Amino acid sequence: MGSKNRIAKHILPIMLKDRKESQCWVEPFVGGANMLDKVTGERVGADVNKSLIMCLDALSTGWVPPSTISRDEYNQARVSWKNGENSAWIGYIGVNGSYGGRWFDGGYAGVSRTNSGKERNYPLEAFNNVIKQAPLLKDVKFLHSDYKNLKVPDSSVIYCDPPYEGTKDYLLAKNSGFNSEEFWQWCRDKAKEGHTVFVSEYNAPDDFECIWQQEVKSSLSANGYIGGSKKSIEKLFTFKLV
Repeated sequence: MGSKNRIAKHILPIMLKDRKESQCWVEPFVGGANMLDKVTGERVGADVNKSLIMCLDALSTGWVPPSTISRDEYNQARVSWKNGENSAWIGYIGVNGSYGGRWFDGGYAGVSRTNSGKERNYPLEAFNNVIKQAPLLKDVKFLHSDYKNLKVPDSSVIYCDPPYEGTKDYLLAKNSGFNSEEFWQWCRDKAKEGHTVFVSEYNAPDDFECIWQQEVKSSLSANGYIGGSKKSIEKLFTFKLV
């Protein structure tokens, strides 16, 4: 959901342009790691979703996930997670077995036919993508952490892809108590501590500068408004230190 894979080639050169060899790349909202997997050097990927982090960590060390996800397996994983269980298997199914990647909140994504009549096997497509991605996650430090409690190495480059304000929340973000005002203040504080901070969002406070933007198609509601067009203006912001 909201994957940055398609815009990574545009915004990564901007964020990496002045990165020093010794600087750690940190993602407090790592999600599916579709930005982090294209970065080299020291990397930290964190997320509040424990099962997701367990899944990414397992993939980075050679775990091969299931190539198929049945409806029964999806339902079993969903019940287990709602009962407080966490595992790499739950993390994998929560993302790749849920329609639109909506983490047990959008229904089961199995084999179906599109409006044009083409058959799509969503679990197999996800599996093939993950198998290609897994080697790129080797040596990443994956951490289960809320962004506010994340220990960031000195002088890091921090890239944030938080829940977008005003868009339809996915289930975990909805229950996490995420506060956009607190988040933007955290970004200011980190920038003043000496980190370089970048944020993907549709909008930002006035003391953040938009350094890139592009219209994209998105599964999220457009530009922060529920029920809008599926086209959105994706933007990259950085804090304007004065």
